[in-house]
Amino acid sequence: MPFEWFVALRFLREGRMQTVLILLGVSVGVGVIIFLSALITGLQVSLIDKTLGSQAHIVVRPPEEMPRILIDGRVAGTDAGTAGRSASGDRQSDALSIRIEKPAQRMRSVNQWPQVLREIEQVPGVIAVSPVVAGSAFATRGEAIKSIALRGIDPERFVRIIDLPRKMTSGHFRITGTEAVIGTGLAKDLGVRVGDKIRIVTAQDRSDVLSISGIFDLQNQEVNDRWVLVSLKSAQNLLDLSGGISAIETRVRDIFSAETIAQGIARRTGLVTESWMTLNQQLLVGLRSQNSSSYMIQAFVVVAVALGIASVLVVWVVQKNREIGILRAVGTTRRQVLHIFLIQGLLLGAGGWVLGAGIGTVLSFVFASMATNPDGSPTFPVNLSPQLFLGTLVMALAVGHFSAMAPARRAAGLDPAQVIQHG
Repeated sequence: MPFEWFVALRFLREGRMQTVLILLGVSVGVGVIIFLSALITGLQVSLIDKTLGSQAHIVVRPPEEMPRILIDGRVAGTDAGTAGRSASGDRQSDALSIRIEKPAQRMRSVNQWPQVLREIEQVPGVIAVSPVVAGSAFATRGEAIKSIALRGIDPERFVRIIDLPRKMTSGHFRITGTEAVIGTGLAKDLGVRVGDKIRIVTAQDRSDVLSISGIFDLQNQEVNDRWVLVSLKSAQNLLDLSGGISAIETRVRDIFSAETIAQGIARRTGLVTESWMTLNQQLLVGLRSQNSSSYMIQAFVVVAVALGIASVLVVWVVQKNREIGILRAVGTTRRQVLHIFLIQGLLLGAGGWVLGAGIGTVLSFVFASMATNPDGSPTFPVNLSPQLFLGTLVMALAVGHFSAMAPARRAAGLDPAQVIQHG
């Protein structure tokens, strides 16, 4: 065993009580960081999954029709008796009324959408694209009638945007011909099950009878109550958009880069792009606030742990003045003394991390099991990832190392003659 490691371990054994106390302090700090990080990350993942589980990361649409400027020529007479009378008699004046009118937005197709689809697929960070025809309609069965959001999709592409096969509660995700899948809320409102038929009626006075092949639950009431998914061709016929699509839905690899990628797609295609970050501003603010709170708590914990390690090592330096002086007198170099106390800091950090990782893991699982949803899933999910444990290990070692720096330099700077004489 190297000399520095031997002495460092001996000092730690001799001060058992102090070693135990500082290990407990470090382990509690690490445990708190792991528990809070796992809890906050788990909540964020759950919120994002519930939000993005029913929507694309980026939606690309054709631009809206531009407002029109209307100019009306009008002749406005002014009464001479009320406006005042001049020597030449009554006056009349011409006036122009100018107003800007926004036209009613009709459904428009993305021009040359197959080519646009290929262009978006080439954008870095994009992992899936899917053409969509979306519009409003009514679903009827018997006397029941419900307003719906009709969505025509390409099933093979759409499942890469939203994993609907995994969300089916009954039936199968099968969209071919006149087959359709609907949400659990709409199925309940219409009183239909798999195999039943419903009639779809659109504002264009077009209708079709669809057979229910499956019922899904996307954990979103609005979606479950209104979505009817049909084939792309069926939606094109019903919404009078022959051969066209109303939007292109996109999924990206890093969800927090969605806005940047959306802006790049807009510049590249000239189309209107909306990312989930734009459509869910309040959720984004909440996520950022959670991150800020987590970082602040972690910073205070790190400072407390660092001060604890530093204070204990400073006390050790004072208590071991005579031993340090003897080591220096028999030939131990300043560098070796410095290394002894730096090694102590690293060992305290590593030992505290081992205990803290266990404490944080136990706390996380106990907290997650305290409350569960009706389906058995935890109300407060936790996310104990390998990156979290690796990050806290690096943090514990770094805190231990830098906390020991000042006491180590003080020990290395001691004059052996003085400490032996006055020790």
